[in-house]
Amino acid sequence: MLDSKKIGAVIQKYREEKGLSQEVVSGLADIGRTHLSAIERGLRKPTLETFFKVSEAMDIKPSLLLGLIEKELEQ
Repeated sequence: MLDSKKIGAVIQKYREEKGLSQEVVSGLADIGRTHLSAIERGLRKPTLETFFKVSEAMDIKPSLLLGLIEKELEQ
């Protein structure tokens, strides 16, 4: 089962490691900052389209970001 908190935590961790703010990523991804915040806190699960937009905004292939999420879910 997908754990939305873990998914959000991985996205947040990667964003912070890249030194990007929620405002920058949400702007590049063309989604609301509060939407990104809700994803990172595990309150919302991103759609596939949103996942791709956020990945591209953070300059990471969606498949690589998904791999990071898979590793976290396996723990």
